[in-house]
Amino acid sequence: MSMLDGFKTTVLETPIHELDPRVKMFMLASVTAMAIMFNKVVPLLVISLAQVPLVLLARVSREWSRSMRGGMIFALMIFGMNLVSRAAYAGWTVDAEMVRVSVAMALRFVALLTTFSLFFLTTSPDKLSLALESMRIPYEYCFAFTTAIRFIPIIAFEAQAIADAQRSRGLELDRGNLIERLKKYVPILTPLIVSAIRRSMELAEAMESRAFGASKRRTNLYTLELKPRDYVAAAALVAALCISVLVRGVV
Repeated sequence: MSMLDGFKTTVLETPIHELDPRVKMFMLASVTAMAIMFNKVVPLLVISLAQVPLVLLARVSREWSRSMRGGMIFALMIFGMNLVSRAAYAGWTVDAEMVRVSVAMALRFVALLTTFSLFFLTTSPDKLSLALESMRIPYEYCFAFTTAIRFIPIIAFEAQAIADAQRSRGLELDRGNLIERLKKYVPILTPLIVSAIRRSMELAEAMESRAFGASKRRTNLYTLELKPRDYVAAAALVAALCISVLVRGVV
């Protein structure tokens, strides 16, 4: 569950937190585009490392490091699956090019995980909802999306609590083969699903008691306004995209 720690919103006063959420959405899209654009180790490593100063500036290095530790398992899985599939296609022979491409795919995942973690760590669901509404997305979809984001850390915490409770009752999750371990997670998934359903029913009742959807025209207490630092950040992202396109044409 440590990977999900990188998606819990932090409330801090840093230049990254204070950026307009629309600019951070553009940053998310830009980094994603640059990561997909390259399939070599060096450019993807540069994209990943270039985000580290932003993490330090946002003062979320501890949460980010937790998500990285949890994500390393998936990065190793991506590396292994790419290497095995390419080796199988080539007649079970492994060369340096296969290893290079597999490492690049794992680095692409790390770059994407970093930018998504940074986005959700520094963007509150309320501001994200305002950004989506400003893009003319219906409020019902905005509410559903932001509510799902709010529930992710809650469900992760409940899953960890249920797993600890089952371990205290003698359930050994770390023993046995893969099939046996999957079967042992049934006592965790069952109460977790029941708890999620109960929580969703409570949310539905709370929404109904507050007449959700009764008014077609909604108003907000806060409005989003782009500031000079937002324009500077957007210009830097555009420049990074242009440089990436030029570099992609060369390498």
